[in-house]
Amino acid sequence: MNILIKSAKIIDTQSKFHQKTCDILIENGKFTNIAANISNQKNYKEIVLKNLHVSTGWFDSSVSFGEPGYEERETIANGLKVAAKSGFTDIALNATTHPVIDNKSAVEFLISKAQHAAVSLYPIANITQQAKGIELAELYDMSTSGAIAFGDYNTPISNANLMKLALLYAQNFGGLVLSFPQDTAIANNGVANEGNNSTRLGLKGIPALSEELQIARDLFLLEYTGGKLHIPTITTAKSVTLIAEAKKKGLDVTCSVSAHHLFLTDDELTGFNTNCKVSPPLRTAKDTNALIKGIQNRTIDMVTSDHHPIDIEHKKVAFENALDGTIGLESFFGAVNAVLGLENTIDCITNRPRMRFNIENQPIAIGKKASITLFDPDINYEFQEKHILSTSKNACFLGKKLKGIVYGIVARNKLVLNKN
Repeated sequence: MNILIKSAKIIDTQSKFHQKTCDILIENGKFTNIAANISNQKNYKEIVLKNLHVSTGWFDSSVSFGEPGYEERETIANGLKVAAKSGFTDIALNATTHPVIDNKSAVEFLISKAQHAAVSLYPIANITQQAKGIELAELYDMSTSGAIAFGDYNTPISNANLMKLALLYAQNFGGLVLSFPQDTAIANNGVANEGNNSTRLGLKGIPALSEELQIARDLFLLEYTGGKLHIPTITTAKSVTLIAEAKKKGLDVTCSVSAHHLFLTDDELTGFNTNCKVSPPLRTAKDTNALIKGIQNRTIDMVTSDHHPIDIEHKKVAFENALDGTIGLESFFGAVNAVLGLENTIDCITNRPRMRFNIENQPIAIGKKASITLFDPDINYEFQEKHILSTSKNACFLGKKLKGIVYGIVARNKLVLNKN
């Protein structure tokens, strides 16, 4: 693939072209020239787009599709197209499948399904057999087959000794352990954040304590065992404080927050919109403000879409019975950019998560592989159903004012563009 990108402002703190507007020549998937003006001597395809910005390709650390087992929600093929058109060149895929991803054959299946796509797929394998939280899965074998981390998606490990063993065992091969931050006994079948809104609406609450107890437990275990721990999708102010204190101690812990927990609060529950029934639940404005500050002071390491397609049959039901989850790839950039601003947004989906998940980072530099995202960060718009590319339509951002659109990506010697 050979293309010439014209007049693109480069956003890449690892590149000497950072904040410069340049032409970018890509030949056979590599940057061969970056300069103020490049003539198209070989008549390559030219990319000319309004207010074009380019960054190194985005990485989403928590994406779910469905295949195998739940193809009616999303297939891998269409999911990767959605990711590409949402600006992501790389995704970490959660084990939300049937059968679960608890052996090397299952890991290899996922990787093989994505081998010809523009987006690179990195499996997060189940940490326990059949995701039941009883016995550890084949962690080392799955690591050698391509799994980049281990966690039972949105399912806490209630057995503290099992989590201790996982942290100890994974150290033998540098494995990254994920622990979903919720104490099941405290959450106790709740469906929404415990607070004024849940009380007013008559919904059973999940207290912030359920998250904070689990995080405190896991941090104590990490201090005891050593190893590498990642806590996905934290939601409370106290959680930010606990992780900040652990980092000051020198513990090897990172965490993420979802786009919807930065942008939305439990005020969205009015009207019983099941698209806003997510796990962990939407919290309060106080929590949202603390999460934003946590990103700014680098306590929180990355932002994720936590994209989770759910078919209409499991969303168009009473709030208490609806499955948790919202899609988030298509709305991700517009939502996070509106809250954090451009440079913070790019930092949280490029260098920082890539480093933690050991995903190669390709700076925008001559001679490097071209893995980039093309976007306009300044367009304001309302997110509508026409913007949804996923098979499932369970989007919590419908009707919200967002800022910034994605033009497409260049990755793995392929160009994917939206028809904006």
